[in-house]
Amino acid sequence: MIERGHEEYSQRPLRLREAEKVEIISLVDNSIDFLSSTQRKEVKSFREWVKKPSRLPVAEHGFSMLIHVYYGNERHSILFDVGGSSSVIMANARRMGVNLTQIECIVLSHGHYDHFGGLSVVAKAINKDDLPIIVHKDMFRKRGALSLDGTIRKYPDFPSEGEVKPAKYVTTKQPCLIADNLALVTGEIPRKTSFEKGYPQHRAFINGEWKPDPWIWDERALVINIRDKGLVILSGCAHAGIINTILYAKHLTDTETVYAVLGGFHLSGREFEKRIGQTVKELEKIKPKILAPSHCTGWRGSYAIHRAMPDAFIWNSVGNLYEL
Repeated sequence: MIERGHEEYSQRPLRLREAEKVEIISLVDNSIDFLSSTQRKEVKSFREWVKKPSRLPVAEHGFSMLIHVYYGNERHSILFDVGGSSSVIMANARRMGVNLTQIECIVLSHGHYDHFGGLSVVAKAINKDDLPIIVHKDMFRKRGALSLDGTIRKYPDFPSEGEVKPAKYVTTKQPCLIADNLALVTGEIPRKTSFEKGYPQHRAFINGEWKPDPWIWDERALVINIRDKGLVILSGCAHAGIINTILYAKHLTDTETVYAVLGGFHLSGREFEKRIGQTVKELEKIKPKILAPSHCTGWRGSYAIHRAMPDAFIWNSVGNLYEL
């Protein structure tokens, strides 16, 4: 079994610059809701900010967010994950009027197909020599999940270097600063909570055989610190646990205030639903101003978060624009 137990923080805080503002566009997610209202001024639905769209965007089982981070005259554009297919992310980008060539860096949260499915076509559409795609070496493993009948359900293979040209892979398991030090990729996230126990059915093909790989050490998050507001934390799936993810983001930035948490919290599925209660209790202690659970959080987890923290909760939809 690929396991290291509960890790201590060995990494010292990094010098993450404070941003003046951040814009986040939900490019790919599991759900769409163009009609429901929200009282939060920080979020606009697709119909509010996209003028005279030719067609509406679509949903799929996947995740991708486009982030613009600002400081003075600087604007940096980061793509966090690329959805589960080549067709959906490209169609949604066109329908939202998103110019993919503005992207200066792609960050993949982890090596599962619903987060890298659109990578090859997006890299070719951006078409920049040496465009960095920040990855972890474990993303290149063959992977799958243990089915109830004992067989392995194989996942699609991770794209090779040739499939993403002219972009290039930048492999690291350590935290790293990007966007002129205005954004942080956490690197491997230490496991400190007692209830976030990974993905028990997950498997990796190592040395000619399928082995348990519950911890999924390549899972990373993206962190931005907004002046006078606090941390914005984006999670792909939170296989490390969303609370572990938040705790490590706070440690790496030496910042206590968490302003917003968006993305997958992985509270769906029989095994993960057992963690909903403890997760919600910890989120109540952290007190983010904005919570937008999406993708693999599941309706039970989202409902519990909304019930406990209705003022912070936002239902994420494909096409949402967050102005933070």
